[in-house]
Amino acid sequence: MILIRNGRVIGPAEGLDIKADVVLDGGKIACIVPAAGLGKDGNVITGSAAADNTAADHAAVAIATADSATVDHAAADSRRYTQVIDAEGMIVAPGLVDVHVHFRDPGLTYKEDIHTGAKAAAKGGFTTVVCMANTKPIVDNKETLGYVLEEGKKTGIHVLSCAAVSMGFKGQELTDMEGLLAAGAAGFTDDGIPLMDGAFVRAAMEEAARLDTVLSFHEEDKAFIRENGINHGRVSDRLGIYGSPALAEDSLVARDCMIALDTGATVDIQHISSGHSVEMVRLAKKLGAKVWAEVTPHHFTLTEDAVEVHGTLAKMNPPLRTEQDRQMLIEGLKDGTIDMIATDHAPHSKEEKERPLTEAPSGILGLETALALGITNLVKPGHLTMSQLMEKMSLNPARLYKLDCGRMEPGAPADLVIFDAGRQWKVEGFESKSSNSPFLGETLTGKVMYTICGGKVVYGDGGDGE
Repeated sequence: MILIRNGRVIGPAEGLDIKADVVLDGGKIACIVPAAGLGKDGNVITGSAAADNTAADHAAVAIATADSATVDHAAADSRRYTQVIDAEGMIVAPGLVDVHVHFRDPGLTYKEDIHTGAKAAAKGGFTTVVCMANTKPIVDNKETLGYVLEEGKKTGIHVLSCAAVSMGFKGQELTDMEGLLAAGAAGFTDDGIPLMDGAFVRAAMEEAARLDTVLSFHEEDKAFIRENGINHGRVSDRLGIYGSPALAEDSLVARDCMIALDTGATVDIQHISSGHSVEMVRLAKKLGAKVWAEVTPHHFTLTEDAVEVHGTLAKMNPPLRTEQDRQMLIEGLKDGTIDMIATDHAPHSKEEKERPLTEAPSGILGLETALALGITNLVKPGHLTMSQLMEKMSLNPARLYKLDCGRMEPGAPADLVIFDAGRQWKVEGFESKSSNSPFLGETLTGKVMYTICGGKVVYGDGGDGE
């Protein structure tokens, strides 16, 4: 049993935001006891003023199933617990869930592997991740999928994987979606390779709708792109290259939103970067399409100007765009058009990123800085509350894939993150094999202190968290 004492407990699914103790037992949350204690009727004696204006009676709901013996923990000798964590001044929340990571395993393990990727995730507060299918070989068969899932079980967190939509990422032949789902696939994506054949996309959506599964789309029409990874605009003009215009993204987002509306499929628009694409997702949702959208921390933090400062470390697909786009992404987060924050964690070797700008691969690390970037750039400026940030980084990703996580109530999995929302720290060194991040050397606010998965501490020591 683990006792987490005196933390600010946030559970967006339950409307919970109170100071409380949390008891973990047998891989589950046993109870959540408000710091004020409980009356004989099982209600909170004095309601804690929730930072997000959450009524105190929500706390009573969260603890309603706790038996009296467990509730008495607060007065018990702490020696009954295998570990006691003092979370005074910290936030205790459901473990983060990332629906978009690249662990490069199998085939590209010089960049990352499932074990180092999982360590990076744990350091970032993530207890569940969904790997993309663009490995070597591609995850378009049960054998490769089985390898990823089995290796994932050897880590301290939950490592899931999507399978490919098309065989060999060629966009011509559907994979055996039904068989791959039975083998454990979380959903389907050809991430990294846009699907250009509209009729094929419609067929994929029809099959996904029949199977009640998720399709995730990388939206970039290469017909409009000359050099990928850099926005077509004033910065690319100064660099003497054409780059990738927002039109490349907008055109496919518009197409796939309408196909999703027509087929009833559940679709995730991945790593959205264009303000116009946000508007199209907003319209599609209004029309009734089952369209979800994700945004990366780097897209709501940086603009195309970062390319002139950080060079290839700021090169990614889709590229960083304008300040207007960044503001429209933030508005999309605020009004719910963008459902999730996903890292698109994309490790590359130092040698690869030292190539010339137009030759280096696109992508940056994301898992170890994501929460801090959300706190620094969304919560501190007042764009989102802490509870809303947790909704974007835990609850909604779990809802998309219908996962049993993202909850903060008795009986829920003991997958938690404990972090100091006010602590500043300098980004230096990663658990990842790679270090391709424009945030190296930056000072961010919000430090993960512990990550707990399945009732076991998989990251943290109560010191500097390293």
